[in-house]
Amino acid sequence: MNRWLDRGITLLLLALLGWAGWSMLHWLLMAADWSVVTANLPLYAVGSFPADQRWRPLSWMAALITLTLLTLVGPKRGCVRRWLPLVWIAMAPLGLWLLAGGLGLLPVGTRSWGGLTLTLLLTGGSGALALPLGILLALGRRSELPVLRWSSAAYIELMRAVPLIAVLFFGQLLIPLFLPPGLEINRVLRAVVAFALFAAAYIAEDVRGGLQAIPPTQREAAAVLGLSPRQVLQLVVLPQALRVALPSLTNQAVGLLQNTSLMAILGLVELLGISRSLLANPAFIGRYLEVYLWLAAVYWLACTAMALLARHLEVQLDPARSAS
Repeated sequence: MNRWLDRGITLLLLALLGWAGWSMLHWLLMAADWSVVTANLPLYAVGSFPADQRWRPLSWMAALITLTLLTLVGPKRGCVRRWLPLVWIAMAPLGLWLLAGGLGLLPVGTRSWGGLTLTLLLTGGSGALALPLGILLALGRRSELPVLRWSSAAYIELMRAVPLIAVLFFGQLLIPLFLPPGLEINRVLRAVVAFALFAAAYIAEDVRGGLQAIPPTQREAAAVLGLSPRQVLQLVVLPQALRVALPSLTNQAVGLLQNTSLMAILGLVELLGISRSLLANPAFIGRYLEVYLWLAAVYWLACTAMALLARHLEVQLDPARSAS
């Protein structure tokens, strides 16, 4: 009796899933109006960047896609593989130069930055600042100096207790009030700093968990070999701790990418900001489902690429797997 009941429930669920899948496919291919997306692809990609200069952010995104594919499916050995880490490090300053201009390029103000380009730049810039700050906070929380340990713990607990949107409001609205007269920081830089300060607290806890996973025998063996405390930390403990914390750090990076959508509330026209402005256009009123499905697909692709890169790095850092 139970076996027939299980089969009946299974068939019913399969029928419901098939009906839902067919209805969704029919809507995607036949009923949906994708003109709101196809007509505004340049806007989604680069925002209101000057039309004659759009090649700059598009070139940067093309370089990111090429570098991602080369990292995931490129040759496993050779000079190309050895240079990949340096090329990845150079991508953030390259993108900043292409977007901002200078050094031979026409300067473009941050008010013209937007779309997927701004989302990726916010994520990359915030992550580049948050990672070293989080490592320092994790080391400070495990320090033997009471003042350093307490101050690091206080900062981490404070940031973890405050909502991200409050930190972003502080960065956009209150930071200019504390600056000396004549000094101004543009909105993009304020957003990067606010994101980095918030994410660093969570990264610090992930790194601290990695540090606690390293057995004391590792430090003792390094000390026996004659390494100084700084060398023990730099060459033995910290690399292993970061490898242990890599899955958690990947979650933080993915969350950081998704949280950039909050900047639409504060006036930056990243992906969600572009969508809000398009839905306010009378020509595209009512196309909410198409717009948000498109946004979901773009975020899914970006987050999946980040997860695959982190997984690839995790395999490369595993001695057993890299040897095989």
